[in-house]
Amino acid sequence: MTANVSVRGIAALLAVFGLLTAPQASAQTADWPKAKPVNIIVGFGPGAFTDVIARVVAQKLGEMTGGSFVVDNKPGAGGNIATGLVKRAAPDGYTILVHSVAYAVNPSLYPNAGYDALKDFVPLALGPRTPNIITVNPATPAKDLKELIDLARKEKLSYASSGIGTTTHLSMERLKMAAKVDITHVPYQPAQAINAVMAGHTQMSSTSMPPAVPQIKAGKLRAIAVTSAKRSALLPDVPSVTEFGYTDFDDYTWVGFFLPAGTPQALVDRINAEINKAMELPDSKEKFVGLGMESTRNTSAEFGSFLRDEVSKWADVVKRTGAKVE
Repeated sequence: MTANVSVRGIAALLAVFGLLTAPQASAQTADWPKAKPVNIIVGFGPGAFTDVIARVVAQKLGEMTGGSFVVDNKPGAGGNIATGLVKRAAPDGYTILVHSVAYAVNPSLYPNAGYDALKDFVPLALGPRTPNIITVNPATPAKDLKELIDLARKEKLSYASSGIGTTTHLSMERLKMAAKVDITHVPYQPAQAINAVMAGHTQMSSTSMPPAVPQIKAGKLRAIAVTSAKRSALLPDVPSVTEFGYTDFDDYTWVGFFLPAGTPQALVDRINAEINKAMELPDSKEKFVGLGMESTRNTSAEFGSFLRDEVSKWADVVKRTGAKVE
């Protein structure tokens, strides 16, 4: 009897707690973003594509809602400094993290990234994304991926990537393992990776599309393949890696919006809807295309499902390749 009373008592307390907190969560949702400025913490420096996208979305959110949105760059440790700051922030919708695909990679890549990608944050919205792309210096004789792999079996080649542990590095390492070829990795900063292959310091590069597309269109680079399962609408003449028989390739560089764990679901849904509206505006889309990126409407739940797959995939790749950042 005592146990039954205890269970009923706990249930009653939980019900009362729910009644007390529900109005508070509702008020938070109704007031957002008028109570105070919204801090948008970007994991990378000014000028990075994450920063550009954050500023586009912040401007549109301000125009649509009348709120104040302040972009604050906190670069360092592959974005881990920013995640640490937002992880400790109040879950009230007034601190938003903007990160790249590195968010999903870092917990496996660093000895201590300082966060759990699936527990410490609420996946708010998936922003624009782009396939990674393999390019070669025009002097390189290979015209497609098959010819490039054949060339790598005959000659010693090297490739530039956007840095150790980036998906541009890990995607290429996946391809090397699948094709059973040895191509030397030379890590650079993103912009320098493109410059390295154009200057002939490496024969090829694996980068995200934003720095590569203008050089491809200018004839300074030859596009070999994109790492998505299907061709990119931005470069429809460039085949995907899967067209050459390499399955399970669907690797992207993406931007994501996150909130601290514990943020009320109603508030998550409200902010998600506003971010989607901001990204769907014609001038926003035009700016994303200029970066070589595309966005599609998505819910928090859909982004969460995508994120779980990304965390699992990149953890496996990091383990298999032995990539690490000290």
